Amino acid sequence: MKKIITLAAIALCVTNLVAAQSSPSSFVNPFIGTSNYGTTQPGPVVPGGMVSMSPFNTISRAEHRIHSDNWCSTPYEFTNTWCIGFTQVNLSGVGCPDLGSLLLMPTSGKLEVDFQKYASKLADQQAFAGYYSARVGVDKILSEMTATRRTTRSRYTFNAGENNILFNIGKGLSTESGCYAKKVSDTEIEGFRLMGDFCFEQPQSIIPIYFVVRVSRAADKMRFWKKQPTLPRGFGSSMYNGIYKVYERYSREIAGDEIGVAFTFDCAAGEQIEASVGVSYVSIENARQNLNAEQPAACSFDDIRAKAVGEWDKVLSVVDLEGGTKDQKVQFYTALYHNWIHPNTLSDTNGEFPRMASGVTGKVDRDDERMTMFSGWDVYRISPFIGALFYPERQARMARTLMDIYRENGSLPKFEVAGQDFQVMEGDAALPYMTACYFLGLTKNIDTEELYQAMLKNALGLTYVRGNQDFYNKNYYIPLTAKFDNSVSQALEFYIADWSLAQLAQRLGKTADYAMLMARADGYKKYFDPAYGLLRPLLPSGEYMPNFNPLEGRNFEPSNGFHEGTSWNYTFAIPYDIPGLIKLFGSDKRFVAALDTCFTKGYFDMSNEPDMSYPYLFSYVKGEQWRTQFWVADCLKRYFSNTPGGLPGNDDAGTMSAWGMLSMMGIYPACPARADYVITTPTFDRVTIHLDERYTGNKKLVIEAVNRTPENIYIDRIELDGKPYRNSFITHDLLMKSSRLTVYCTSKPSKR
Repeated sequence: MKKIITLAAIALCVTNLVAAQSSPSSFVNPFIGTSNYGTTQPGPVVPGGMVSMSPFNTISRAEHRIHSDNWCSTPYEFTNTWCIGFTQVNLSGVGCPDLGSLLLMPTSGKLEVDFQKYASKLADQQAFAGYYSARVGVDKILSEMTATRRTTRSRYTFNAGENNILFNIGKGLSTESGCYAKKVSDTEIEGFRLMGDFCFEQPQSIIPIYFVVRVSRAADKMRFWKKQPTLPRGFGSSMYNGIYKVYERYSREIAGDEIGVAFTFDCAAGEQIEASVGVSYVSIENARQNLNAEQPAACSFDDIRAKAVGEWDKVLSVVDLEGGTKDQKVQFYTALYHNWIHPNTLSDTNGEFPRMASGVTGKVDRDDERMTMFSGWDVYRISPFIGALFYPERQARMARTLMDIYRENGSLPKFEVAGQDFQVMEGDAALPYMTACYFLGLTKNIDTEELYQAMLKNALGLTYVRGNQDFYNKNYYIPLTAKFDNSVSQALEFYIADWSLAQLAQRLGKTADYAMLMARADGYKKYFDPAYGLLRPLLPSGEYMPNFNPLEGRNFEPSNGFHEGTSWNYTFAIPYDIPGLIKLFGSDKRFVAALDTCFTKGYFDMSNEPDMSYPYLFSYVKGEQWRTQFWVADCLKRYFSNTPGGLPGNDDAGTMSAWGMLSMMGIYPACPARADYVITTPTFDRVTIHLDERYTGNKKLVIEAVNRTPENIYIDRIELDGKPYRNSFITHDLLMKSSRLTVYCTSKPSKR
């Protein structure tokens, strides 16, 4: 009988293991995007979590190609080796440094607090949804970590002898400085760290991050440290001049720029000590409430990890995949995982949050949530569509957050993080973003007239977002007035914003506004130089800029008129009026030839947003849809993979991941704020989306590819609910009302 029970138990374990391996979260590889400037993090986070943990290994070392002494927007790079701790708050996929702070680090032996000296090589790294582990230090201390929405838990397995858990408060990715810590007990400290100045453009935009750190048993010693100032000779000599000082007897509270706290333990062999961290953007007391609420006394590390995995399985199970390779499934689910990291929660368990740019505390209802991380220029092209398909309630909540910001701040934001607008990149991203949300049915709880007036206020230059636009209002373009300015890029972003708002104006019967906004959006035609077949900067006189070099700006070098790119990277970035752009080229044939040249000559840049729709623009020309199918397949193969370098560049809060995910599904929104998709060849045999009936009226959508092989990348024909569908585009409404989109694949391009 005992043998039977044992065999049954083994069988159950095997069954559970197989089930676990086939769960959606088991296909997540958090290492994707952690190299090749993807700037994603491998450490644990839950869907929409305020906190996340990440190894911090971008310190300056001879072996490190990417490090924070130069421009570095990430605490972690897969190819780096030396680690100085594990952060508690991070930004995912961004191109500018901020957060990446509050570092926990286990060490053994005599206390050392200079991070360049206690740095240790990472070994045996493992990363899964909701869990990360590695070994650090000479003693190979096993360091495991997991997270809840507003707290982290890490577990360290020590060898016998004296060991330490360091909490480095001063180190981080921000240019801002200033920290405070106070000893509460032998197991707990509290304090804050000032962050902010994201992209170094808004130095007055400061983000205070409050924390409570609690260890699982009383420390045998708890000591502060601080790096001392370097004093001139006239002040006398000091043994700590310009170096770190450990406070052996003082233990009340401490403040400074480079400070920290060391918990020291006399450990038995294999002893495990855990550290729990609660975080808040409001107050220390809220950080403690968050910690108490999300990590009650009886909650173990394994409990928290299991719950984190369960949360990921819940949100990722919205879609089922059949066919394709295991690597492709990993790429897909990891992309959806990346899009659940941002936007993330800003409000505490009691509902409090920092109101926009005011220093005033606001409060949401118990069932609501204040969200943050509107990286506008990055996300407006695609995020509303991802939200409408996979998490419409969450996307609707983000739209409500933007309207709340408008009410608090008098403006829709440009690039918001933690209640501050850092005004990064060009344009007026909230307009296409919110227009898309409206046409995708995600603004039902927002007054439409208030929404329209908020966007119009931005468009008319009555907020800080656009600044003075008198010349633009009168002439419908922005002139080049200084060397290497971003005039054309800025104008193109205004055009897409104004066109987007024009669509809402037309829907609401605001004919005068519609005409005004559409006249502006037509301004792109002024930049088109027939001699080059490209957009060319204009002078205030209306003449073309002399000495034009269409390839100026490659590899992120400075460029006249264009930001992070060349004229080739922006000429086709008119997704709202491809027919008008074709007329400027003179014919369909010339347009297709020029767009094809962009790919064949290597001018296309998959790593940056303006080019994202380029592969799909061929589908606007009848008979050329096959080129879309070819170049999308080529991009997926060339730029995306199940590797640390498996994204083409900065993930930009999930944007690049979203491009890959939708392209693998066979649908893509080529034009922001136009609620339709270009149909291309799916990667999988079958993608089943479990829809939210509250927003779609439909339970399930299946997108299937018949006869899909690595060679069969072209579309032979399309069916919608079993009937022939003779169009390369499909509206969001029609897709949501359908149950099955079937794509029949072939190895030969179709010129029909």
